[in-house]
Amino acid sequence: MSDEKPPQLVDYFVVAGLTDTSRPLEEESQQHRPARPSEPITDVAVIIRSQGEEVPHGFTCIETTTSGHPVDLNAGLLNNPQMFICYKRGRDKPPLIELGVHYEGKDRPKPGYKILDTTPYSRSANLNSGGPGHQRTFLTYRRAAEPHGHNTLGVTDICLVMPSKGESTPHTFCRVDKNLNTSMWGPALFLCYKIAMAKANTLVYEAGLLGRYPEQDSESFPLPESVPVFCLPMGATIESWPADTKYPLPVFSTFVLTGASGDKVYGAAIQFHEAFPRERLSEKQSLRLGLLSVVDRRPVAGRSLQTRKSICVLSHWPFFDVFRKFLMFIYRYSISGPHVLPLETHISHFMHNVPFPSPQRPRILVQMSPYDNLLLCRPVSSPLPLSGASFLTLLQNLGPDNAVALLVAVLTEQKLLIHSLRPDVLTSVGEALVAMIFPLRWQCPYIPLCPLALADVLCAPVPFIVGIHSSYFDLYEPPRDVIFVDLDTNTIFQSEERKLLSPRSLPRRPCKVLLASLHSLSQQLDEMYSGPGEEASLELLLSDAEAARGRRAQLELEARAAFLRFMACALRGYRSFLRPIAPAPAPAGRDAGSLFALQGFLKSRERAYHRFYGQLLRTQLFTQFIEDCSFASDRDPCLEFFDTCVDKVQAELEKPEDTPLMELDDPRGGEHTVFITPPEQPAGPDGTELPARYRYDGFPTLRPELLEPPRDPLVAQLCQARSSAPSSPAPRRTKQEMKVAQRVAQKYSSVPDMWAKCLLGHCYGLWFLYLPTHVRAAPAKLRALQLAYEVLRKMEAHKVVLPDEVCYRILMQLCGQYGEPVLSVRVLLEMKRAGIVPNTITYGYYNKAVLESKWPAGTQSGRLRWAKLRNVVLGAAQFRQPLRQRERRAAATAAPPGGRAPPAPRPSLQRQTTWAGRSLRDAPPAPRLVKSGSLSFPSNTHSEGGRGGLGEPPATRPSPLPIAPDPLPPRLRGPPGSADGSLSDISFATDESDRADEGPVGSGGPVGGTPRRGLAAKLQQLLSPGKRPPLRPAASTELPAGTRDAADAACPRRGSEQRDGEPLPRRGPAESLLRPRERPESTASESSVSLGSELDLSDTSVGSAGVPKSEPPADGATGQEPPAVEVLLSSCSRCQGCGALVYDEEVMAGWTSDDSNLNTTCPFCGRSFVPFLSIEIQDFQLPPSTAEDGSLPAPAAQGPVLSDRRRCLALDEAEPELCNGCPDAAVPRRLERVAFAYLSPLVLRKELESLVENEGGEFLAQPELVDSHPIIYWNLVWYFQRLGLPSNLPRLLLGSQHVAPAPQAQPPNSPCVRVRLLWDVLTPDPDSCPPLYVLWRLHSNVPTRLWSWRPHGHPFSLAFLEAVLSHVGLSEVHKAIALFLETLAAPGGPRHLQRSIYREILFLTLAALGRDHMDIAAFDKKYKSAYNKLAGSLGKEELRRRRAQPPSSKAIDCRKSFGATLEC
Repeated sequence: MSDEKPPQLVDYFVVAGLTDTSRPLEEESQQHRPARPSEPITDVAVIIRSQGEEVPHGFTCIETTTSGHPVDLNAGLLNNPQMFICYKRGRDKPPLIELGVHYEGKDRPKPGYKILDTTPYSRSANLNSGGPGHQRTFLTYRRAAEPHGHNTLGVTDICLVMPSKGESTPHTFCRVDKNLNTSMWGPALFLCYKIAMAKANTLVYEAGLLGRYPEQDSESFPLPESVPVFCLPMGATIESWPADTKYPLPVFSTFVLTGASGDKVYGAAIQFHEAFPRERLSEKQSLRLGLLSVVDRRPVAGRSLQTRKSICVLSHWPFFDVFRKFLMFIYRYSISGPHVLPLETHISHFMHNVPFPSPQRPRILVQMSPYDNLLLCRPVSSPLPLSGASFLTLLQNLGPDNAVALLVAVLTEQKLLIHSLRPDVLTSVGEALVAMIFPLRWQCPYIPLCPLALADVLCAPVPFIVGIHSSYFDLYEPPRDVIFVDLDTNTIFQSEERKLLSPRSLPRRPCKVLLASLHSLSQQLDEMYSGPGEEASLELLLSDAEAARGRRAQLELEARAAFLRFMACALRGYRSFLRPIAPAPAPAGRDAGSLFALQGFLKSRERAYHRFYGQLLRTQLFTQFIEDCSFASDRDPCLEFFDTCVDKVQAELEKPEDTPLMELDDPRGGEHTVFITPPEQPAGPDGTELPARYRYDGFPTLRPELLEPPRDPLVAQLCQARSSAPSSPAPRRTKQEMKVAQRVAQKYSSVPDMWAKCLLGHCYGLWFLYLPTHVRAAPAKLRALQLAYEVLRKMEAHKVVLPDEVCYRILMQLCGQYGEPVLSVRVLLEMKRAGIVPNTITYGYYNKAVLESKWPAGTQSGRLRWAKLRNVVLGAAQFRQPLRQRERRAAATAAPPGGRAPPAPRPSLQRQTTWAGRSLRDAPPAPRLVKSGSLSFPSNTHSEGGRGGLGEPPATRPSPLPIAPDPLPPRLRGPPGSADGSLSDISFATDESDRADEGPVGSGGPVGGTPRRGLAAKLQQLLSPGKRPPLRPAASTELPAGTRDAADAACPRRGSEQRDGEPLPRRGPAESLLRPRERPESTASESSVSLGSELDLSDTSVGSAGVPKSEPPADGATGQEPPAVEVLLSSCSRCQGCGALVYDEEVMAGWTSDDSNLNTTCPFCGRSFVPFLSIEIQDFQLPPSTAEDGSLPAPAAQGPVLSDRRRCLALDEAEPELCNGCPDAAVPRRLERVAFAYLSPLVLRKELESLVENEGGEFLAQPELVDSHPIIYWNLVWYFQRLGLPSNLPRLLLGSQHVAPAPQAQPPNSPCVRVRLLWDVLTPDPDSCPPLYVLWRLHSNVPTRLWSWRPHGHPFSLAFLEAVLSHVGLSEVHKAIALFLETLAAPGGPRHLQRSIYREILFLTLAALGRDHMDIAAFDKKYKSAYNKLAGSLGKEELRRRRAQPPSSKAIDCRKSFGATLEC
């Protein structure tokens, strides 16, 4: 488990304000500051000069427009009354905060507004008093509520504009969109006013740090020095107020700090005022604040002195609402009291003991006091980057049209200055502007709340997005080449030097859909907040707060999805213009022009939009976007999500798609809520409460001794989400890939053949997740990587359904890690041949591997020479093969009769056709070593010219050196090659026709009759066709068929046996099995493949692909030595409902596409149940006491060499307990049986990914995996063995609790673990009827592992078994089924049959004929035809009731894909 700390809610608590070292902000630029009003406007009036009215005392008359044109409100009337507007400034009453124009009869009076209906001289103030037919027009105003603070916002200026004279609304002014001149004559006239904070007697200084907690910087995130100036963006002030002025409410603000790597840190602060001592002021400061008279320097009475402070929290998470509640609680705590607990206790409690919400506990309820609490919810799970954006705030303040105009400005990288009098709005809108261009990322300066100390950035010659308080314009002259966005007036001001592109330059249809969506959302927002303000807010706060919050979250998601759809339409098809890095990249390989076809992309767009796209392609944000798409980065999951959105959208539509691009993941959906109690109050010595002694005159200086350590760290650890281990991000699937895989699985679950390939694809995905661990342990890294590449090729050749690109991605990452860029290029080409377009994550790992790895030398002359020399040597070896064959034949002819002579050369004869319809033409393969109790028919050689003669004694052959195990599965190997003539190529399971030609060899066995001799003769006659059918080609190799020997996975193998031959035609059963004159009574050569668990159908036999699986280990152990540990696995499970045995392919067919469902469906009763993997672990290791002396005992009962046919047969007759010259079964020193759930590949992959993410990929190579995660371990072993994929997982068993500790004196070679996969159950039910294949073997005196069935009474005689086989041989399967049903219905028959009739007949036929002589697919067709034939007479329901139905097509396809290579 990683030691990485879990997410922390709050990183720092900061107190900012005026310090002794603070420098003034206004003096250095005071000469450039324009004159600003010192007092707000408190009254407005209308005078009529034609009636003799003069301007009242203290009022100012507006006589001209902004450009100097004379103003007359009724200039177009014949009886011009000469009406003018006047205003008055002061602080004697609350200021005006809003102005308006009221049309009587058309408009309703707005709540809180007053209508100015008379002049100061009691005449009518109708602005349109031309006659009775004219519209009566009045001014309206709204005044600030009592009591008002000193810094209350108010109207500070009023002006009139005349658009006909070319005048426009001045910057930062609000315009009332109602014409003051409503007559038919005269120019239109509009009223404009400015809202600002009129300050007088104020000194502004740069803010400094007053306190912080913790005092030490964190290693991962040190406290930035600029935090205080962001807490007080307009500076730390000293203000002189009238003595009776009320304190204003604290102002909440947010800001964002961006690091050099692009990481964002979010700040939340509140600003407040507190008293400042006069003693700290100088005389000059007192004069400027109006505290001293100018003439005699006497103190001015009736004034108070205040300073502005701020408290702030810094976090990596934008929980602005939560932080606002916490900061307001701390502020109220500081101005109230006395308290028992100090302020520092609450601060440290919130920082240490409030955990970050996790998926398991998504809600944290924090009780700060008996009256204050806050709810902390987990962030919404979204593939988009985390931000504090609020698109609804953007729409509310700017509207849809201005939002689209700003989208154009951001995409073309303009200079944007956002300003507002509300600092908390700036950050939300600034974050929305940056987030609306996803997947592009803003690369230029970005300061959503810019302090005055950093205002020089506005003069930078680069694009920027800067938010600033509107009072900045009262202090400084703004730059001319900047686009101003006024959030308070919903206006965008463009200078003549910097004009925006029109929204018409955007793609028409996507822009039209975007505008329609934004207008709809804006209308819904108006409806949500419509109605009386007080009543609506009360309703939202009390009765409908939760519903309103959820509705707002849904609208927020829809607004973001609207912008996302536009960007997906605008950039559609961009991936086809990405240029992969060519081999041996040039130094300019990271240039955008070399990574992306810019001109090709531009030409693919419509000509009308080339101007917009031309500017977009030249921006830094598009260049960075191309680099992010071309190289692996932390943004890969976000870009992969954008690619899925591009695939979903249809740019030609003029309405949004039905499928939403984003779905709301409610973080409050969990039921678990963690309750955090407030800090405990200390008690006195006698248990009484301590007195309240903490009272503060202002916000105190933090005292370190009062900051408490974490109260209960276990609570925080309990609620933390498990952090990811430091593993590679390549194996992780993104959420989008998981969703796509889930949809693919749901789609294919109803298609039988595709469902099997889907399961197979997930199985290979499991192996590729394990691949980094396997390569790390492999001695030859390149060889292991090449193996994985070959696996990918074979997977594509066999059309395996890959639900994602993780397989390719992992291999590309490993190529970069181990310096193999050429192989990475081959993997990319393989993807393109497969028709797979790599997504952003895969493409990034490819370019990273190609760019960062060391390429081979450019000259290939040395490599070509070595290749030529290799070809010459191989050619000479090919010419020498006929000579060697001739020498071997001569040696075989001259061999003495009593020696161990090999069989005579076999003539090339046209074999007869088998019952399965296959013809045998090619020469039989060279014999090979097989396991005890079974005979195999290997097919790794086609010619008789293998190295080493057949008669060569095994002792004379050199022992190959131990090398790395060949991880390539037999079915995935390359073209056939010659064998090395080792013992693994020798077998005495030869054809009977060849034995007849050998003469004395066949005479060693008894000729007496055996229980099966009559059946053999019958089958020989039945299977001899009158005419030879045309030759049929051998079956093509199937990728998923078969597994390799456990020794192949757990022990090294010979390097000379890397290539196996093509699958050979099957042999006739009459030739190889059923010749009566050569059938010894107890010989095991009757069946090359047994159906009992003691015979190996997978590890030592030919799989369905016809590729041999077993090869002798190269670690010093011979094939005759038992392994140290042998593991038997079986997936055959019993249904709890009907008691039937459900086999592997039926279990696979019953799985669902749900990656959390462990159940499968019984094919007989239809009930769901959890299948199990049954495991039997046999420990053959010597006890430690035996091995302490260092001497190893000699193997007992060592049989003869397998090439000696006579001795083997004689030994078979003399000792029935031995088979093939070896003990039938060694007695294990320790035997253990366990069972674990058998997981679907979909479920297992999900669990494995979680394990790798939490524990790290290295955990898969540790023995603790066996004991701590047994379900995952045993399922991985099963699937890897099932598919013949290499792994070191079996070796981990040696270090687990299932195996006794190894002796201290170990042999030079490590012990071997052999894994065998069984088709049937491990331990039979003694009360059930024995299966037919076991009875056949018991009648044949073949040793079987399942001895518990031997004394069981059953009605199945040998004649019955031979009759069933005869019907099968005659292709009369329906008669075999009918015979079976009659026997079951007879008196004394078994009541409960665990296996279906199909399974009984299949296993019996396999046991009698052998796997190599039976085509299971042909048998399935015949059985299905027989079932349909019987259904006409007996009925399908009756046959299903008696379990005579064939397997479903889904199960057959699963067996075909995975291969029927299991033992029984």
